[in-house]
Amino acid sequence: MADSSAAPQGCSFLINEVGSESIFCPEKFSEEQQMFGASAREFMEREVHPHIEALEHQDFDKMVEILRKSADMGLLMMDVPEQYGGLGVDKTTSMIVTENLSTYAGFSVSFGAHTGIGSQPLLFFGTPEQKEKWLPKLATGELIAAYALTEPGSGSDALAAKTTAVLDDDGEHYILNGSKMWITNAGFADLFTVFCQVDGTKFSAFMVEASREGVSTGAEEKKMGLKGSSTRMLILDDVKVPKDNLLGEVGKGHKIAFNILNIGRFKLGVGVLGGGKRTMKIAVDYAQERKQFGQPIGDFGAIRAKIGEMATQLYALESMCYRVAGYMDQNLDTLDDTADDYVDQMMEAIEEFAVEDSIMKVFGSEVFQMVIDEAVQIHGGYGFSAEYEVERIYRDTRINRIFEGTNEINRMLIPGTILKRTMKGQLNLFELIQKVEAALGEGVAVTPPGQDEGLDFDKFLTEQAKKLTVYVANQAIQKHMADLREQQEILLMMADLMINVYLMDSTVSRTQQVVAIKGESGVDHYKAASRLAVAGAYNKVRTLAEDLLAHLANGDKLTKHLNNLDKLAPRARVDTVTLRREVAQVVVDRGRYPF
Repeated sequence: MADSSAAPQGCSFLINEVGSESIFCPEKFSEEQQMFGASAREFMEREVHPHIEALEHQDFDKMVEILRKSADMGLLMMDVPEQYGGLGVDKTTSMIVTENLSTYAGFSVSFGAHTGIGSQPLLFFGTPEQKEKWLPKLATGELIAAYALTEPGSGSDALAAKTTAVLDDDGEHYILNGSKMWITNAGFADLFTVFCQVDGTKFSAFMVEASREGVSTGAEEKKMGLKGSSTRMLILDDVKVPKDNLLGEVGKGHKIAFNILNIGRFKLGVGVLGGGKRTMKIAVDYAQERKQFGQPIGDFGAIRAKIGEMATQLYALESMCYRVAGYMDQNLDTLDDTADDYVDQMMEAIEEFAVEDSIMKVFGSEVFQMVIDEAVQIHGGYGFSAEYEVERIYRDTRINRIFEGTNEINRMLIPGTILKRTMKGQLNLFELIQKVEAALGEGVAVTPPGQDEGLDFDKFLTEQAKKLTVYVANQAIQKHMADLREQQEILLMMADLMINVYLMDSTVSRTQQVVAIKGESGVDHYKAASRLAVAGAYNKVRTLAEDLLAHLANGDKLTKHLNNLDKLAPRARVDTVTLRREVAQVVVDRGRYPF
């Protein structure tokens, strides 16, 4: 059993027994956290949704007005410390607000660009003087922030920036030249975090006011979606910036960029959860209103199968997201905020869960894509019409798999980070590998418990999926050794193994706690969703493992590996049709996400 009193460790889901630790979940939200969520929902219904048409036609004066109204409600100051005019709430509360503000992408992206990547470089890396100068105004919406990292030629290689910063002859100013693209909020931002190469080689960050001479923006990008948000090129032409505007240290800009991206992925996971829940409700409402052959289409099994799967995957995502939020708060609560190195400790505590952040980003963006795709399908031809909301959501959703690091980049980060931590002795993966190899050496195949015995069956599938994942990962390491990081196809498949294991572990752990909190009455739909999610992920793990082993070996060696696969992970025969019907029935009865 894991020590529930110990500080949470990133990637520990691979080595700890499922259900051995108490994880945070929505069933544990405090009354105050629920009130914050309700306030954010009400704000969206009252101040944002009535103006979507204007925002979609790029009325950015209205967007700024709405952002400042959100500041009046305290929503812009959630993450800003009290000493700088903010509320300084915990990460979980901040995530709850983010989820509930994510029901219209044009606004949530603008809001997130300001409160997240726009303000947090200053929050985490600014000097006391810089924070005093700008944070209070960012918290009240007097200033709107933006983040300028990407350049026309850099793509995913963010550190290959060509924008330059050269110290002027007076030694008091830097002269910035270059351009940045895909800058959210650029059309109305007052303050940019800009990444440059000092003297052409030292990657660094600066706070740059939009009012400075030489700062300009290009035309609005003609985008597939997110038309309600401003996206422009930022142009810097001999911009004179005081050296006091340097953020952090010269040459240390990568620390700022990568840590802020981790936080962005963390927030994106819960953002797509909020969007997914709203999209599912739209689909369910339509399915109950639309009649064919004399009855609502929501009564048909083909439609209910879609609804049941949407709810199940969102339940898994929700379990994964708030687990990480709880971990971060637990670790951050142990820090001394008066310590000289507090910011470094805080960054370390957040970076501890970089793998889980990437998993949330990848899995969440792909679940949301599935949810909106099925929502359009449920609408039939009407889903292709701009008169229906799902058409816009479909376009808006596509970007989630690209920004905050593409899903491919994030997938490669997942196994890469896990292997790095293992080699450094920070994650005892080799001990589990040895146990798996020893068990296989005994030649005894495992037998699943009965499916009617609580969550034992779900736990069994999860544990066996972990063992199979580390077994396959070990084969990949042995074959490719140091060359493994160049084997991108293998890394992508290994990432999917780990994503599915985290899904299983988080979902079962949450469901176990739901039963403990609520008792056995009224939790059948939780159990059904849990088993459905776990069975689906388990089958994906089996298939991925088989495909990987077929690449890593052949002949007798492959036969041996496949025999080991069957010993470690016997086929799971689960009645998914009945489980999906059970979940869908609760969704239809309640007319919304039911957990």
